[in-house]
Amino acid sequence: RRGRPLSIEEKPAAPRSSLAIPGLYFYDRDAPQIAAALSPSARGELEISDVNRAYLAAGRLTVEPLGRGYAWLDTGTHEALAQATAFVRTIEERQGLMIACPEEIALRLGWIDAEQVLRLAEPMRHNAYGAYLRALVEAES
Repeated sequence: RRGRPLSIEEKPAAPRSSLAIPGLYFYDRDAPQIAAALSPSARGELEISDVNRAYLAAGRLTVEPLGRGYAWLDTGTHEALAQATAFVRTIEERQGLMIACPEEIALRLGWIDAEQVLRLAEPMRHNAYGAYLRALVEAES
């Protein structure tokens, strides 16, 4: 069944598929109740994987594979973090676009308007991020 996972395996030695969970989740309003019903793990914490397993057991877990143009970057080690930083810097410098700029995403999806972007940019008017946000608005007009 497309979009319906059969199982969730954490760090398997021999993965059954090429799919990985990158840690990007969208939950419905039932998630807090589901999490509250869980018991802490051996680490003494509620685990997000247990929330996902509860949705899977209820037949309510769906997945959306990320296609071309998406990249998942492991940042679990110093070396991996340095590699991810270099990757993001290269893409941003070559394309002139920021990766994962929340204000830009919200503007492009129609969640906020140009005036709101300018208000958000105002406290950052003296740095590159604020300049990027102002340039977004100028490009839209």
